[in-house]
Amino acid sequence: MPLERTCCEIGIDLGVVNQIATSDGELKKGDHFGSKAQSDLARAQRELATKQRGSNRRRRQVEEVARLHLKIKNQRRNAAHQLSRQLINDYDFIALEDLKITNMVRAPKGKPDPEQSGALLPNGASKKAGLNRSILDAGWGQFISLLSDKAESAGRTVVSVHPRYTSQMCAECHYVDSDNRVSQREFRCRRCGHCDFADINAARNILRAGRALQASACAG
Repeated sequence: MPLERTCCEIGIDLGVVNQIATSDGELKKGDHFGSKAQSDLARAQRELATKQRGSNRRRRQVEEVARLHLKIKNQRRNAAHQLSRQLINDYDFIALEDLKITNMVRAPKGKPDPEQSGALLPNGASKKAGLNRSILDAGWGQFISLLSDKAESAGRTVVSVHPRYTSQMCAECHYVDSDNRVSQREFRCRRCGHCDFADINAARNILRAGRALQASACAG
């Protein structure tokens, strides 16, 4: 059922530390349900490894591991439902990055070491695996899917914009420079001096790009 208009718009930058940063200046910390349950999962899986195959104890331990995974899945889905519902209630227009999540979590390919037969050069696979776990734990795909579904039934508009330069562009003067991103946290424009949280600056750029994309679609 369509909701009453709010005349409010928002841009959202998705992250792993902060689940979302908004063009309104809000940072929402991620819940990281998988990370929080990692010790319980590891303990349950160690217990499983000690149980004899085919035994009742092993069967019960398999069920315990499955229960923990289901709990994480339900927690993640419930959080995505709540956040997407809040955004749909509050905003008529929501702009997001068009993230290719499947590509982002793909393992890097190994390259042969020319100096050692059969060996591979270091490719950062271990570090990438940790980032992949964080991306999956953040539940971006599920959140975007729920947000889009709710928007359709509520008469809201959700647009996905290309992420190119959103983290490097100044939201004030639109100057693009990779050095504008001082750190993972800080943005400081090298031309106009504008300072902000990096993810909030990106969210403002995402909203601007979303408005441009919507205007182009309407004009077409």
